[in-house]
Amino acid sequence: MFAAERRQLILEMVRANGAVSLRELARVVQTSEVTVRRDVRALEAEGLLDRRHGGAVLPGGFTRESGFPQKSHLATAEKTAIADLAASFVEEGEAIVVGAGTTTQELARRLARVPGLTVVTNSLLVAQALAHANRVEVVMTGGTLRGSNYALVGSGAEQSLQGLRVSRAFLSGSGLTAERGLSTSNMLSASVDRALVQAAAEVVVLADHTKLGTDTMFQTVPTDVITRLVTDEPPAHDDRAATELQALADQGVQIAVAGASGNVGGDPVPAPPGRRRDVSLPGPRRQVPGAGPLLRPAAVPGEQPPGADRARVADLRRR
Repeated sequence: MFAAERRQLILEMVRANGAVSLRELARVVQTSEVTVRRDVRALEAEGLLDRRHGGAVLPGGFTRESGFPQKSHLATAEKTAIADLAASFVEEGEAIVVGAGTTTQELARRLARVPGLTVVTNSLLVAQALAHANRVEVVMTGGTLRGSNYALVGSGAEQSLQGLRVSRAFLSGSGLTAERGLSTSNMLSASVDRALVQAAAEVVVLADHTKLGTDTMFQTVPTDVITRLVTDEPPAHDDRAATELQALADQGVQIAVAGASGNVGGDPVPAPPGRRRDVSLPGPRRQVPGAGPLLRPAAVPGEQPPGADRARVADLRRR
């Protein structure tokens, strides 16, 4: 395929979906991500699209939020791996909140197998994924339906969360940086996510590597409130994502990398399926304001000794 043909196809995909990852573009045009990145730069220079970390969006994409159909086709393999890993942190009989998003929807499908679980959510997609789970209780917030992501938002949703106390909140978003934390492109969604955070003693963020280093309009969770980040391993050439992971770890965020490989100080070795690797720094996380007694306190599984944390993130950067 000639460069002009590739770029035309790339432009058509971005116009149809609003946002497309470099990995998906490379798969469709059947070339390398390096070549696609070069094509995206050329199209950006012509003002036809905007580059974003790990992908391309329509011009002005900083303030534009893609709908569910577009998001559901982005980084699907990464979201699956992240959901598998995040589910391993949920204990039998626990009470949690799960926010809206395509990654949290994948998580919900796996939570259907956890007995005695109580899930509070504002997402119709999360509730649907758990609707036929016999031993999982689903509690929906009130609110106004936001059709683009099938989530309940507004004052009704926020008020229904007042007085709620759970052990963990699992949230996704549009971008994650060490400077601002988790952010999203919609004000109503951001407001409900903040209410979900207020109900939880711990906050777990689910974000694939394409969101690392991306900043969007409305902050939902400051970095010092994030307990743990569950992400996928960035590609070897993605220095920006690795740098952001290091910065997050430096601020005390525990980092669990889905599908991570390698032993610190040795040759890379593929990790067995479902294995998680945590990168955690010592020091207490700030308690979420207003958090009181939990419905069920839950221990965090798989904690790592603090001695290896920075080296492990540095290892990601070297690869």
